[in-house]
This record gives sequence, structure tokens and C-alpha cells, in this order.
Amino acid sequence: MPGTIELEVNQQKMAKGKNKENLIARPPVVVVLGHIDSGKTTLLDQIRKTQITEKEAGGITQHIGAYQVEKDGKKITFIDTPGHEAFSQMRSRGAKTADIALLIIDSSKGVESQTKEVISHIKKANIPQIVVLNKIDRPGANPKKAEGELQKENVMVESLGGKIPSIEISAKTGQGVEDLLDLILLVAEIEDLKTDVSKSAKGVIIESYLDGKRGPTATLILNEGTLRVGDIIATPSSSGKIKILEDFQGEKIDEVLPADPAIVLGLENVPRVGEEFKVFTDLEKAQSHLVVKEPKKAEEPKEVSEAKDDQKVLNLILKTDVLGSIEAIEEVLKQLPQEKIVLNILKSEVGDINENDVKLAKGAEALILGFRVKTNAVIKDLAQRQKIRIMNFEIIYDLVEAARKFMEKGLKLETVRIDLGKIKVLVSFWGTRKRQIVGGRITEGKVERRTSIEVSRDEEIIDKGKMINLQKNKKDIEKASKGEEVGILYEGEKKIEKGDVLTIYRKEQQKAEL
Repeated sequence: MPGTIELEVNQQKMAKGKNKENLIARPPVVVVLGHIDSGKTTLLDQIRKTQITEKEAGGITQHIGAYQVEKDGKKITFIDTPGHEAFSQMRSRGAKTADIALLIIDSSKGVESQTKEVISHIKKANIPQIVVLNKIDRPGANPKKAEGELQKENVMVESLGGKIPSIEISAKTGQGVEDLLDLILLVAEIEDLKTDVSKSAKGVIIESYLDGKRGPTATLILNEGTLRVGDIIATPSSSGKIKILEDFQGEKIDEVLPADPAIVLGLENVPRVGEEFKVFTDLEKAQSHLVVKEPKKAEEPKEVSEAKDDQKVLNLILKTDVLGSIEAIEEVLKQLPQEKIVLNILKSEVGDINENDVKLAKGAEALILGFRVKTNAVIKDLAQRQKIRIMNFEIIYDLVEAARKFMEKGLKLETVRIDLGKIKVLVSFWGTRKRQIVGGRITEGKVERRTSIEVSRDEEIIDKGKMINLQKNKKDIEKASKGEEVGILYEGEKKIEKGDVLTIYRKEQQKAEL
């Protein structure tokens, strides 16, 4: 282990005050951050000896999740955040919830686009970080190069004279993973993470959704105090009495200690992700804490947006499994170009697609997009009779691509010009009315029959017309290429002269792009 850290541990221990008898040590909460495919979930799989990657659709972690492991009798809580660029907001929230950040780098690729974004989140959260150089088992791995690229982002690792510890691992083979856990515990010891379990419990909601059988469900991490079954809690958007507490593996428990992740049942409605919760002595006080007095499952349906003169509107109804998904999907949908067609989300909420969704879609001619939710047979039949399109997805980018395609369907075909080649006129023959025969050499590209012609003289366009016929050696041909000499029958307003340049092009109707 790096000597710098051990020295810091001893120094900070001496500097700590003595009046902390009422405090106990708590596990560190570690957030796992990095570019997509950097190996974050594979690392957690190695640590927990489970195969989460195989369970997740497309191998991408779709939701923020919390897991806890033990190393040498000491607990570590991990927050696994999605690495896909759609989850910028979720990663930011994850960093603000944690004590230590693991910056996972694919050592065969180095610093990538999302790596820079992650570094920004860690700096804003102002928490210590550990650089984890992953995939060192790959032939192209170059951890030293990755460290140099990090230096350009003002992330100075110890080996380059900085204070940030780094470690080389292979999440796939397990190489270096045990040392990483030791390093996390060492950094946690420096931070001297203590808590008072006698205080009133409070913490953060890191995920929430509506379970069809169990009702509003929230995943939380406790920051201080002790949370028990029967406690009354509230966030700014939800309140209720805890009926059931479960650990991260779904096992029922009686109480939760600081830094422990837990699943809570008993809230009156689904709380917003990222909210802080507190314990209250009674329901009346808990409800007075609410900022939103009425239970809020989703935003109220919005009015249909009015398009400008040259714009159309695609109305959407978005249904997802958890609130975090709504946040992520809306963030990516906003990035779709909307100069030609406006994307209007009429309603977005957690829960399965229902009759009200179909009715709203009918009135607004909307498309219903579901993300990891169900549509029962009755609703499917109703939608079919009402001619409403329902599409369900497991991967966020599949959903976004479907929205893009529907937007493009609403656009008119565009006439585009495709330049094929150029001819330098060598000779001008006879002409009658608006037609004449000219000969020349193809200087660029190719030429084809039945195309359009733009005539330039001294680099100035003087006429536009069309090619009636194309010949080579006095024989009709369909096309010719650069270097060949050809004769053409041109139809236009002005006479072509020797030395003119003819640009041959074709006009095509193409699908418009956003």
C-alpha cells in the first residue's frame, strides 16, 4: 500500500479530538464511477461474487443500486451508478451521497468523454477518490498512459507526485481486487468516519418505484441514527410509517444502521430520488414536512405544444419502472434536435401502462413509450381498437431511437442535390433553339445520362439545364468516368462555350433528418 496514506492515517489520528465517546465508526459509502464499459459492474460482481451483469438488460446497469460487502470484518457499502451517458444526473446524485469515489478507468482506452464528466462530479462532491486502472489483463492495457491523461485533467496520482491513490486491477480475473478493498478501508480510516447512532435517523433516497403488489418502494442509505420498523419518516414529497425493512438482498430486518442500504415499504406515495428523509414522532408532523401536500405519482398531463409555422409536434406519454429512469430518459430526449419537429412529453410517470394513458394518447394523438413496465392484454386490445401505438423497451437508447424515428416520419421528404462530376468543355458544336451538342473531358467524378447540369464560366454560374443524351465515340452510353472524353446533348437557356465547366448533378427525394 502507498506509504503516503499510512502516514496520513497516523497524523490525522493524533489530530482528532478526545470527546467522541458517543460516536461509533461506520462503514464507508463508496460510489463507483466511470465511462460506459469501463468495468464498474464487473468489479462489483467480483466483490460480491454475483452476476449482476447477466441480469441487467444489455449488460448496462440501468438503475442506481446499493450493495454491501465485508472485508476482514469491516463493512463497505457500494453505490453502483450507471455508466451510460444517459445517466449524467444519476451519477451526479450518486457522487453527492458517498464518502469515497472510485474512478474506474479502462487502462486499454484511457480517459474517455464520460471520464471527464465523472471527474467533474467528484470534484463538485468534494470527496476523496481512488483511481482504479481496470482491465490490465488486456494486451493493449497501458495504465501509465492513462495516468498521464488523468494528469491533464488535474487528477494527480501518487506515482506522478500527487496525493490521489491509484491501483491496477482486472475486474474480470480478480487481480488486485482484494488490494483495492484494503485501500478503500485505509482511505476510510483517514476520513475517520464516525456517527452517533442515538441521533434521530436521517438519510437519502437513492431509488424509488411503485411495486404493483407491495406499493411505493424506496431504496435508501442511512446517514446517521438508527432506523427501525414502525418509525415514521418523511421526505419533501412523501411520508409514511415503515411497515417493512429489507436489506439490499431483500431479507427482512428490524433496523438499519448508518451507511447501510435498505429497502423501505410503508410510504404513502413514491418519493423523489435524491431527497433526504427524516424521522418524525407522529404522522401529523411528518406530513407538515411535505412540500407537495398531495401525493404525487407523476406530473400533470401537459397541454399539447403548438408548433411554429414550419414545425410539427410528436406527443409522447412516458411510463417507466422507477423515477430515476424518467429523469434519465427525459434528459436524453431533450438532446434530440427539435428545430423541425417538437418533442412534447404529455405525461411521464412510474407504473404500468393503463387505460388513462390510452385515453390521453387518443385525444392528443400521442405515442406511448414504456420502459421496463408491463402492458396487460386488456390495455393492448384497447390501444389496438383506438389505433394507439404502444412500444415497450428494456434499453434506454432503444427507446430514444424509436422516438427519433417517429419524429423523422413526421417530416416531409427533402429534395437534395448530389454532385456527380465535372466536365471541361473542349468544343461546342451546333445548337438549335434551347439545345446544343458539346464535347469535353471529365475532370472529376463521373457523369450519367438524364441528370442536371450547372454551367460555369470564369468561376461564375451562367446557366442551369439538363442532359438529354450522353455519347462516347458517337455511341450512346449511360455513364462515363474521370479522364474520358464525351459528348453531351444539353438543354438550357444559354449557349455553352469552349472552356466552360459543367457540373453534373442529380436531384433526389430523401427522408428528412432531424
